[in-house]
Amino acid sequence: MLCSGHALSPDQPHHFSFGIWVSTLARTGTDCYSIRIGRQTALRQIKVRHMKILSCNSNRPLAEAIAAYLDVPLTKADVKRFADMEVFVEISENVRGEDVFVVQSTCFPANDNVMELLVALDALRRGSARRITAVIPYYGYARQDRKSGPRTPISAKLLANLITSAGADRVLTIDLHAGQIQGFFDIPTDNLFAAPVFVNDIKERYDGSKLMIVSPDVGGVVRARSLARRLEADLAIIDKRRPKAGVSEVMNIIGDVEDRHCIMVDDIVDSGGTLCNAAVALMNNGALSVDAYVTHGVLSGGAVSRVAASPLNSLVTTDSIPATEAVRVARNIKQLSIAPLLGEAMLRINQERSVSTLF
Repeated sequence: MLCSGHALSPDQPHHFSFGIWVSTLARTGTDCYSIRIGRQTALRQIKVRHMKILSCNSNRPLAEAIAAYLDVPLTKADVKRFADMEVFVEISENVRGEDVFVVQSTCFPANDNVMELLVALDALRRGSARRITAVIPYYGYARQDRKSGPRTPISAKLLANLITSAGADRVLTIDLHAGQIQGFFDIPTDNLFAAPVFVNDIKERYDGSKLMIVSPDVGGVVRARSLARRLEADLAIIDKRRPKAGVSEVMNIIGDVEDRHCIMVDDIVDSGGTLCNAAVALMNNGALSVDAYVTHGVLSGGAVSRVAASPLNSLVTTDSIPATEAVRVARNIKQLSIAPLLGEAMLRINQERSVSTLF
C-alpha cells in the first residue's frame, strides 16, 4: 500500500498494472502532485516497452524529434549504398517480438527513398519483429491516384502494394492527397491531419478577427472547411483553371475577401504557381494579407524564389519533408514540427488506443 510522503521507487510501476496502481493511489488519499508524478513515471515505463523506432535517410531530423518526444532511442541500423548504388539495410539490434516503427518520407529522391523503406521493412520482417508500422509523413506518388488517360498507371496503388508485400503491418501518414488512398492498402492505415498544428500557430499570430480561410481550388474545399470550423472563421474558394499541365490561372474568387486576413490551406505545394497566383488575386480583391498553410512543402524547381517574390506574407509548411538550404534562408517560408503529433499517434498505436480521438 502506498501513502502520501513515501518515496516511489523507479522500479515500482513494474509491479503494478497501470490501472491497479492508480486506483491504489486514489484509495490511499495521496495528494494530486504525487499521483501526477507517479502516472507520468508509469506511463513512460509502459510506453517504451517493446517499442523501437527505425529511421531511414529521407528525414532523420524528424525521426530524432519523434524519438525525443517519446523518450525512446533510435534503433541502431546501417542504411547505406553499395558502390553500384544498391540499397543495403542492416539492423544492429534485436527486434524479435518488438513493435517497430519505420520513419521514412518518400520525398525527393523518391525512388531511392521508396527502396530504402521497402528494404528496411523486409529486414525487420526477416528479423521477426512482432509488428511493423511504416510511418510515412509524406506519401510520394499520391498524386497518381487515378488513371489520367489511356494506358497510364495508378502509381499510388502500386506503391501501397509494394509496402504491404515488403512486410508492413500498418501504415501511419499525414494528409494524404486523396482520402481514398487509404483504401489502396490492404492493411490498417491511419491518415492524420496537420490541422491542429496549423490552428495553434494561426491562433498565436491572429486574434481571430477578420480571418478568412481560403481553398486554393475546388478540390480542397473539405480541408479548408475543416480548418475554418476549428477557427470559427469564414470560408472562400478560388476557382482556377489550368490551360495546360503545370500552368494555373486564377479565374474567380467565391466569397468576399475585402479587408480580411486570408489564409490559404492545401496539402501539397510543389511549383508554388497556384498559391502565388491565388495570392495575387486575393490582394487585388482587397485582402489585407495572405498567408498559406500547406502540409507538405515539396517546393521543386524555382518554387522557393517564386514564393519569395510573391505577395504571400508567409508560407508555413510542416517538416514532413526536410527543408533544403534555400527553404531555410527564405524570408517568408517557415516549418512547423509534426513530431509531437506523430509521436502521440505512434504511442497510441503501441498501446492499442484510439488514434482518431486526437482530432
